[in-house]
Amino acid sequence: MDGEVRTVLRIAHLYPELLGTYGDGGNALVLASRARRRGEAVDVIEVTLDDAIPDAEIYLLGGGEDGPQRQATYALAKDRALARRVDDGAVVLGVCAGFQILGASYDVEGDISVEGLGLIDAVTTRGPQRRVGDLLTRVGSRWIVGFENHGGQTELGDGVAPLGIVQEGFANGFFGSEGGRYVDGARVGRLYATYAHGPVLAQNPWLADELLSVALGRELEPLTTVADQLHRARVESVGGLQGGSFDD
Repeated sequence: MDGEVRTVLRIAHLYPELLGTYGDGGNALVLASRARRRGEAVDVIEVTLDDAIPDAEIYLLGGGEDGPQRQATYALAKDRALARRVDDGAVVLGVCAGFQILGASYDVEGDISVEGLGLIDAVTTRGPQRRVGDLLTRVGSRWIVGFENHGGQTELGDGVAPLGIVQEGFANGFFGSEGGRYVDGARVGRLYATYAHGPVLAQNPWLADELLSVALGRELEPLTTVADQLHRARVESVGGLQGGSFDD
């Protein structure tokens, strides 16, 4: 309609040159594609280390090695711009190193402790061994499938809910309250965190839709794609759905 002003959904992919080791940049592409297929106008902003943090509705932090992770942390801590956007209601997804950056602190090689952004009450220390392999996590009646590759173990503070309960893999490396199972990530308000690579939103399109729904403030119309169909097959191949239905 002539004269109609469309709201643009802004997705900020933070520091892809530092936090893009495991293809987590694909999360921005998935969000943009699924939003556009529903008629939304989308602007994906790649934010480099030299850029100011822009206003956006969704921020993405991916995985990375110790050195780049520290660089990203120091850059984000300088003016607390991301923290202010969280206070304003932005959605954030942190994956692996991105998850640790959102926490209170994390250890890097040499047992050096680095202060995180403190947006999630979580402390990451060096684990007894590197965890590499398939990761399957139950989130309510749904599943997150991906792979993990990290040397840290993350303990959540009292009252911080994990994103889900691990069925296959280690993720945070600490037990949750449900049946003594390992837990993955954290969920604090509009902050989502996980150890699942893949990219996680390409592997789990339902999670992409949840982030979009929260950011847009409304339910989304159903969207069925090949990615949605493949999700079930991936979950089954890693070991989910044993003895139950997909939505048990």
